[in-house]
Amino acid sequence: MHVLSIVGHPETGKTTLTEQLTELLSERGRVGTVKHIDGGSGFDTDGKDTQRHREAGAVQTYGISDAEWFATGDTSELDLHDALDRLGERCDYGLVEGYADRALPTVVLGDREVERGEVLARAPDADSVDLGEVIEALHERDPYETLSSLVAEVKRSPDEVYSGAIATFTGRVRAKEDPEDERTEFLEFEKYDEVAAQKMVEIRDELEARDGVYEVRLHHKTGVVEAGEDIVFVVVLAGHRTEAFRTVEDGINRLKEIVPLFKKEVTVGEEFWAHEQ
Repeated sequence: MHVLSIVGHPETGKTTLTEQLTELLSERGRVGTVKHIDGGSGFDTDGKDTQRHREAGAVQTYGISDAEWFATGDTSELDLHDALDRLGERCDYGLVEGYADRALPTVVLGDREVERGEVLARAPDADSVDLGEVIEALHERDPYETLSSLVAEVKRSPDEVYSGAIATFTGRVRAKEDPEDERTEFLEFEKYDEVAAQKMVEIRDELEARDGVYEVRLHHKTGVVEAGEDIVFVVVLAGHRTEAFRTVEDGINRLKEIVPLFKKEVTVGEEFWAHEQ
């Protein structure tokens, strides 16, 4: 799922831009949206705050405030990460309105500052945004993947009827290795795009050629990943648990061995770059 964040002050037209992009992207795939709602303005559990998103073509919407949230058809607690996790299971695009502090590809309206997101475009208001350029830039970025979205993808395989096992691996940012260590605040990952993508394909082809292995997905995040967040996923759809477990282990080991990734570790006291091991 490709995810785009839209931030700006209220008068800049965030919802208008979300509507416009939803209409265009709905021609290419399924669009879901998440909207941050100012709790001080009154919380609307009837879904009116995201009604414009749905009228523009969004198939699933979430509205989240600091204290409460609502969704079209869901009843459990969640935050932005959880909402994107759910959207990733059924949507091709996710539009996020009103989160300026998240590490997502971002369109900035007006003079709003963003803390971590990669700015794809800046404009004074929604009407000044070149929608075609934004969509093109979005497709040049890596998709937003979660464990749930990758599991949902392998389950759609035509060979799913022969599968008796799905095995997964999730790598996370460890805050500390020992009690005396300085706490790691975040890691920042960079990769050689063309070479890394080629190596990922090589690993996937190699593993899927094994007997009893039907689908393999590997995904490694880039950019800033905070302590406690997920970094890398390996998902295997196989006939039996033995080949599933073995392939997951080989998949993460091969990824660490041959995919060119560099990471910057930032602790409370220092920062340094190192090749991913």
